[in-house]
Amino acid sequence: MRLTKPTLFTNIPVTCEERDLPGNLFNQLMKDDPSTVNGAETLMLGEMLTLPQNFGNIFLGETFSSYISVHNDSNQIVKDILVKADLQTSSQRLNLSASSAAVTELKPDCCIDDVIHHEVKEIGTHILVCAVSYTTQMGEKMYFRKFFKFQVLKPLDVKTKFYNAEVSASYLTDEVFLEAQIQNITTSPMFMEKVSLEPSIMYNVAELNTVDTSGERASTFGSRTYLQPMDTRQYLYCLKPKQEFAEKAGVIKGVTVIGKLDIVWKTNLGERGRLQTSQLQRMAPGYGDVRLSLETIPDTVSLEEPFNITCKITNCSSERTMDLVLEMCNTSSIHWCGVSGRQLGKLHPSSSLHLALTLLSSVQGLQSVSGLRLTDTFLKRTYEYDDIAQVCVVSSEVKKIKEEVL
Repeated sequence: MRLTKPTLFTNIPVTCEERDLPGNLFNQLMKDDPSTVNGAETLMLGEMLTLPQNFGNIFLGETFSSYISVHNDSNQIVKDILVKADLQTSSQRLNLSASSAAVTELKPDCCIDDVIHHEVKEIGTHILVCAVSYTTQMGEKMYFRKFFKFQVLKPLDVKTKFYNAEVSASYLTDEVFLEAQIQNITTSPMFMEKVSLEPSIMYNVAELNTVDTSGERASTFGSRTYLQPMDTRQYLYCLKPKQEFAEKAGVIKGVTVIGKLDIVWKTNLGERGRLQTSQLQRMAPGYGDVRLSLETIPDTVSLEEPFNITCKITNCSSERTMDLVLEMCNTSSIHWCGVSGRQLGKLHPSSSLHLALTLLSSVQGLQSVSGLRLTDTFLKRTYEYDDIAQVCVVSSEVKKIKEEVL
């Protein structure tokens, strides 16, 4: 017999108008019924619990529990009773017996009881095989088996999407955003206890499913994190490579392992379920031979006043040393301060250098930093970097007032 939690008693309310023939008889009977809710007798849901009347549904990630009882129906004592319970799935056979030792004897009208538990990790057909062997008083060895077949269903539909934090076609950041869409495909509501992302060793993860409310972090889904049948909820995470991996440009390329989702839920009467996805993978964006990333830049700058930025140049090649020349091309609004066409020296494979640059803007508003050119003198190849970042350019008076207010 499968061990499951009881269910709430449901009744079928029968009512009538007071001017009808039964009068108030039906209403009074419902009020006197101990299974109904006081003051809400017409609701189908009652206050009492009932034992399960059938096997019910079992979902992937839940714990399957079963009570096994071997009863001696004869009037003889049997000996050396061995009870074995195996669970057969499409891929494996699991032994669920609590003990492998044989019981010495079993008297008439006595039982051998056992309770087995198993966390279901596969969907599809499962067969519980209960085998019993024993020896009669005449020394004859006897053996029989019983089979209990049930289906394991899928409780959740999980879909994932990856988004690379892309500023422009020539400049990409290391951040990766993961959107996980989780849909409840069962027939009952779920309480979502935990949905977290366990990142791989290459990444740090930041959960973006909370908002700051009066200094406290509150869930974007509210205080009651219930997921109704067929409802879908989106979870968002931001992943960034750890410093030791981000510095090695040749490491994070091609197919990379991001991590896995860990989902924990509870159903109607607290039955707990847990699912872990397989390792999520994504195709890392290509940076070409030379990669330019921005380390520091101010948010707001003053009109016609110099400001500084720091760039990081990385040789993404794993074989070739580069000899780079930096050129700075002015735009209609952004002007570079310094010498253009200067040598940056040799840059070895998978190594980086930091470069401090100075600019000024002649136009107010949101301006795009563009105009950097890197030339590999060996291959005579030029790499163009435009729309690297954006800065807000304001007049000196506006910026002064803003700083005084802050």
